[in-house]
Amino acid sequence: MKRFAVIGLGKFGWKLAVSMSASGADVIAIDRDKSLVEKIRDQVSHAVCLNSTDEESLRSQGVDRVGIAVVSFGHSSGSFEAAILTIANLKSLGVKHVIARAESETAGKVMVKVGADEVIYPEIETAQRWAYRLIAPQVGEKIDFAPGYSLARVKAPISFDLKTLVELQLRQRYNVNIVAIKRTNRSRAAQDGEIINVPMPNTVVYAGDILMVTGSEADLANLPTE
Repeated sequence: MKRFAVIGLGKFGWKLAVSMSASGADVIAIDRDKSLVEKIRDQVSHAVCLNSTDEESLRSQGVDRVGIAVVSFGHSSGSFEAAILTIANLKSLGVKHVIARAESETAGKVMVKVGADEVIYPEIETAQRWAYRLIAPQVGEKIDFAPGYSLARVKAPISFDLKTLVELQLRQRYNVNIVAIKRTNRSRAAQDGEIINVPMPNTVVYAGDILMVTGSEADLANLPTE
């Protein structure tokens, strides 16, 4: 079982620790606020109140034996300095992968320089996701697999109904590729729920089908909605 440490139990750190623990992970939740530690104690493997800027305190709780540590401090005074010291301590302890939460790209760059292997920008990333969701409502969940490129769920619009992939010419018109199709109860396909893993040129698309499409975010946003 993978072992994780989540240091800083603000809104983000709390939800992260509880969600990972609910998924079966071994999670150590750490914060300087005793009341937060007491509240989360029954929802994680281990919860402890300590000062993470003290390397020996972290070692005493076995943090040196976790595979991944997440440093998630809030906006309070001195939190950035504490996060920097905590990251340095974790790397000194030999933690292989340290992830840090940052409020800005400048803060993230500093965290990387002191040892963070990865930086999370919750506020920035949430704003970007919402901006794209508003601009391209036809695009559902998406997985980013390269900068600016995604695998996304797109509901086939009425204009796609009863047309083959050859007729739709999605690659030529929109510069995207379909990698799979799922029939839904909103489509008029003979077998609802059927998944076509390798769509062929003569595969018919029905309005309401869920299309798994790859392409740049700009090209995905240009797919028709009607």
